[in-house]
Amino acid sequence: MNLRSIATAAALTFGLVAGAHAQQTVTLKFHTFMAPQSNVWKSMLLPWMEKVEKDSGGRIQFEKYPAMQLGGTPLQLYDQARDGVVDVVWTLQGNTPGRFPRFEAFELPFMMTNAEATSRAYWEYSQTCAQGEIKDTQLIAVNVHGPGMFHSREKPIRTVADLKGMKVRGPTRTITKLLGSLGATPVGMPLPQIPDAMSKGVIDAAVVPWEVTTAVKIDELAKFHSEFEAKAGGLYTTAFVIVMNKAKYDGLPADLKKIIDQNSGIDASAALGRAQQAGDAPARKVASDERKNTIITISGADVDAFKKAADLVDDEWMKDMDKRGFNGKQLLDCAKGLIQKHTK
Repeated sequence: MNLRSIATAAALTFGLVAGAHAQQTVTLKFHTFMAPQSNVWKSMLLPWMEKVEKDSGGRIQFEKYPAMQLGGTPLQLYDQARDGVVDVVWTLQGNTPGRFPRFEAFELPFMMTNAEATSRAYWEYSQTCAQGEIKDTQLIAVNVHGPGMFHSREKPIRTVADLKGMKVRGPTRTITKLLGSLGATPVGMPLPQIPDAMSKGVIDAAVVPWEVTTAVKIDELAKFHSEFEAKAGGLYTTAFVIVMNKAKYDGLPADLKKIIDQNSGIDASAALGRAQQAGDAPARKVASDERKNTIITISGADVDAFKKAADLVDDEWMKDMDKRGFNGKQLLDCAKGLIQKHTK
């Protein structure tokens, strides 16, 4: 075979290999703690995965595992993605306490306005004021849920004083600090543990947004639901992330990486927040109309009392950031400014 023939054969071989690589199909394992019947799974995470699959022409496929079906605990999800046990996870950043401290700004009391605007602000914050907070995975999107509120078994919560002596579940260290500042006995606990703990009296109340109440049967276990008037904002919200194993992301063909990128970022974050809060109204209706539970709206001077007690949490968080080498006030002002910008 002459040199020209060898070169031609090599070019053809390279072209076939390149073509095969370009048409490569990738399967990604998606893992989370949310139950398959939950609003988050059905109305938020599944649609996101289905959009990625459709945009890729079927060349990206997800193996979908809700409810920790691949094993481990919710607290291990981030490390599962980092270590390549799974490819993509949706989890609370607060499941790894203190690991991503700058993101905690979005969980501080009365920060959030609505989930879509606050999720947009959270993404912009992650790319500016908290750039590089997540380094060992590929950050796909961030989001928050709708306004967090109280759900109590036997005792209605109308004022700060009502919380004294009550054992109240919180999802992250920031929110358990908030509960402590309000006079409650905070109990840190992942979402799936709430039904058993509430039914056995291990906790007297829990803070969650409306949309998860039906998935974890809080509407059946709690007689009272205490929300805050709309102009007060949410008592709190929780900061979530979708992250992907870095090696898996880096190893994608360029065209499939582009599909992931197109379904990442500020618009994806906003869509996740919007979809999660959209589950609030139907769940609230179940509690009020079907369960005939009592819904309390905290307003006026009572809101002011909650905010005054919660101010201590902001101060403590800023001091903690300062000790970690960050400017706590600057971070808090940045988060507030971005939420205000995107809410407008």
